[in-house]
Amino acid sequence: MTATKAGAAAVGSGALAGGAGWAAYNYLLRQAQATRGVIGRPTGRPPRADGVYSPGCGHPERWTRTSAVDLHLMIFGDSTAAGLGCEVPDEVPGVLLARGLAEETGLRVRLSTKAIVGATSKGLKGQVDAMFVAGPPPDAAVILIGANDVTTRLSPRGSAHRLGEAVARLHGSGAAVVVGTCPDLGVVTTIPQPLRAVVRRWGLRLAKEQAAATRAAGGVPVPLADLLTPEFLATPDALFSADHFHPSAAGYELAGEQLLPALCTALGVWSGGPLPVLPQVSAAVESRRMANRTAEVLDRIWRRHEEVRNERAGLVGEPNPFGEVPAEAVRDAARAQQRRRRESPAQPAT
Repeated sequence: MTATKAGAAAVGSGALAGGAGWAAYNYLLRQAQATRGVIGRPTGRPPRADGVYSPGCGHPERWTRTSAVDLHLMIFGDSTAAGLGCEVPDEVPGVLLARGLAEETGLRVRLSTKAIVGATSKGLKGQVDAMFVAGPPPDAAVILIGANDVTTRLSPRGSAHRLGEAVARLHGSGAAVVVGTCPDLGVVTTIPQPLRAVVRRWGLRLAKEQAAATRAAGGVPVPLADLLTPEFLATPDALFSADHFHPSAAGYELAGEQLLPALCTALGVWSGGPLPVLPQVSAAVESRRMANRTAEVLDRIWRRHEEVRNERAGLVGEPNPFGEVPAEAVRDAARAQQRRRRESPAQPAT
């Protein structure tokens, strides 16, 4: 992720109106530069673990053209797809999916990784081209892309269109395609506010566009923002790697648990029971929007106001043996009691 460029994304999120807009841009740019200083630039390479995975195998077999393989899985995308942040091959998301497929199906699964650290949607065409040059298309493909599109300020619609083209090419070749859409960058607390809100909004818009493009091209979108955000917010120390941006081994395992059922279902080999309908709109994300949070606060204030008013009217105390009383009846009773109090003569002081 190029955090310095994330500051430039603020330009697209709102108009730069005069001096105030320019001041806001400079402020976000300084935040982005500071964030880059904290996160740093990727210096290592993800562990490579391509090979052939069998049910119950400890280590993968080295693949050769004479290897017996039942199913070929290929991974496309960016550093998340490649497994940056993992320390050993067993933690890489592609390995988790290949092993999961092998255990679920009893088949020998070949894993090939085309994902590149730092890639954006503009690089997907080259990755798919390389796949066609190297040999026949895979039986299944998983794509994880999006964060770098946000930080390099690529148009969400254009990014989604390029993703859709890649999905269509893979699907047209006979592959089952699963796409993990852009995650919620608002969980990355090393990005300060208000910059975090800017990249988060951009990423959620991209995820929505990606899901639509993936479905239109014949793929299966998995909304990672909705499925992972609550856990990453609850336990960030466990789910982020040392750079506090890329997932840790536990974070990748959590993502793999969301992707594997969709992948098995797309291949027609899932035997783990019925799958829940995946949301198209992130409930976790929607609940954190300012408008919704404000509505929740107002709703709590209103309910508390009603409770206080009912307490003063003498309607709250012992539990009602006849069940819940309709709100209209409570209001009518409160008004009637208040009216009786106003109409009754005042008692002389003793």
